[in-house]
Amino acid sequence: MKKLYYIDYPQEHLEDQMHRYRCVYCKVETTIINGKLEGHLPSCAYRIKLVGAGYEVAPLAATDNLVSHDADDFD
Repeated sequence: MKKLYYIDYPQEHLEDQMHRYRCVYCKVETTIINGKLEGHLPSCAYRIKLVGAGYEVAPLAATDNLVSHDADDFD
């Protein structure tokens, strides 16, 4: 099974950052996760739960860019 986007995971707000969030379980920023199950760490409880339920994790391509940018960099 595969979903188009995986955005139903619990998130927490980053301290002193107005619009930045991360996964409650693996602490990876949502901009790095980018709606992909493989964006979560392999040890993430959310990812483990979905993989156990039969959802597929696509392998990361070598061209995937996992660099996060601050919104202030573009203002």
